[in-house]
Amino acid sequence: MIYLAHTAHWQFLGLVVGFVAWILMMVTAGLNEWRLWYVADVSVITSGVAWVGIWRACFYSHTLPKLEFCHSIDITDAFVPVEIAVAQVLMALALICGLAGNLSAAFAIRMVYFTMDRREDHIRLVFSVAGGLYMLTGVCCLVPLFWNTNSVLTNGTIVFPPDFFFPAAPVRQEVGSAIGVGIFASALIIVSGLLFLCYRYARQALGPWEEPVRGDRDALHGSWTVTTLSQNGSNNYFTGKDNPVYCS
Repeated sequence: MIYLAHTAHWQFLGLVVGFVAWILMMVTAGLNEWRLWYVADVSVITSGVAWVGIWRACFYSHTLPKLEFCHSIDITDAFVPVEIAVAQVLMALALICGLAGNLSAAFAIRMVYFTMDRREDHIRLVFSVAGGLYMLTGVCCLVPLFWNTNSVLTNGTIVFPPDFFFPAAPVRQEVGSAIGVGIFASALIIVSGLLFLCYRYARQALGPWEEPVRGDRDALHGSWTVTTLSQNGSNNYFTGKDNPVYCS
């Protein structure tokens, strides 16, 4: 009998890390702090700083009915810059690929730990698919993160409509916390993908017997009848002869 559980310890760790990274990517997509806009006019934006995400733009105000004023950003809006529109698409794609990667990775680990299917080509294929999906997820997440970071560093502006109450341009910009969380999550899921792609199929036998020695209890006489393998079995593991002295 062959077992493979000892060959996938690092991949099991990769599954856990990949699942955590996928959750952090969902947090990144939902956070508004992709860009921090610092404004000079605090008559409306009384906090002096506004948060621009890929789905919403928010700020605190004491002059508006709501303390936290938010306005959604849709990909079809004419004012939306390319980097935010691409971020909406790629982050959604990253979450879908990450979910598929987690399912493939869990199935691969299950094949190694629980299934009786020991065909090498099937196991390596599933591990490769999981690793490839993890790598694709990391790339899809890193592209919008670095693109929006570059826009912040170059002080790129966004022409918001008047109902957003945003200035034409900020005094300065800073990278928000969502960028840092997303880069960390992308690094984790890429490491998980490399672990799955580096999986090596290795066999290890439990022993030379195909079946263990088993005992059957005789219910009538209360004794044990031991059944062993035949010496002339198909595998020819035993080639010795009976000892007549022992048999007598």
